[in-house]
Amino acid sequence: MINPMTFSNMGGVEIAFFKLKAGVTEADLVVLSHRVEAEFLSQQSELVAHCLLKGADGIFADIAMATSQAKAEEYCQQWLTHPVALEYLELIDQASVEMTFWTRIN
Repeated sequence: MINPMTFSNMGGVEIAFFKLKAGVTEADLVVLSHRVEAEFLSQQSELVAHCLLKGADGIFADIAMATSQAKAEEYCQQWLTHPVALEYLELIDQASVEMTFWTRIN
């Protein structure tokens, strides 16, 4: 967990589904995921949690939970300018990306 907040503070979620570029390994992705958390996400005060999941057929899900959907969207935009986040994004097959945002209703 990025921040010691409880899940009761979670109000919004960003979920990105994707596949890796040819030649990129799961290990490569995990190494950069840890760097993104340490060098970028851990500095976001309203980020509640972040995790990387692996599903079937080489599909991954990167999930970020924040205090609001607006904060989740704001942090998502910051990926496009942070050096380590950009390295992470370089591993992803951009044509495979499906990104969604969610607001907690209960």
